[in-house]
Amino acid sequence: MRIITFIIAFLLLTGCVGTVVGTAADIVIETAKIPFKVGKAVIDVASDDNSSDSTSRDQLDDSRS
Repeated sequence: MRIITFIIAFLLLTGCVGTVVGTAADIVIETAKIPFKVGKAVIDVASDDNSSDSTSRDQLDDSRS
């Protein structure tokens, strides 16, 4: 009787364990993505400043001509 109870409990808990492992993996993956997102945001801000500066310089050069 105990063996049947353990088998049933094991079969019912495998779904829960799979969910917990899947959730933990998702959290680890999202945590690993954060530095790349921050780095991309910094690069975007820096490149936006440079492109707006060069656009302003081009407009000044055109107005002088």
